[in-house]
Amino acid sequence: MDTTTRVDVTGEAAALVRRLTGVHGPLMFHQSGGCCDGSAPMCYPDGDFVISEADVHLGDLDVGLERHVPMYMSLSQFRYWRYTHLTVDVVPGRGAGFSVGAPEGVRFLIRSRMLTEVELAVLEPDD
Repeated sequence: MDTTTRVDVTGEAAALVRRLTGVHGPLMFHQSGGCCDGSAPMCYPDGDFVISEADVHLGDLDVGLERHVPMYMSLSQFRYWRYTHLTVDVVPGRGAGFSVGAPEGVRFLIRSRMLTEVELAVLEPDD
């Protein structure tokens, strides 16, 4: 079974997501394209951020719960980031007021790297 993904999560971020799920119920992420908090991953109660055909489902984060946490990005942003693997992490500091992690005194951030040719062949086999 191949486990190639576009997204992953650090252990520390997964622990925070589990704790936040206990408070807010099922969660989702949307990778912000800029504006108020830069390009930060925003964590919302699932369904509070409206997803449309203008968004791409990047994958699901395995945070150690029965239900994985979906992660999305706008299609226009994905056109630039499609060759990048994203890892959701968490660091101390004030995040965006829209993300459910903000009151915790931490903020989510993205650590990125280029996808390898092998990973791209798995994720985009028709290209």
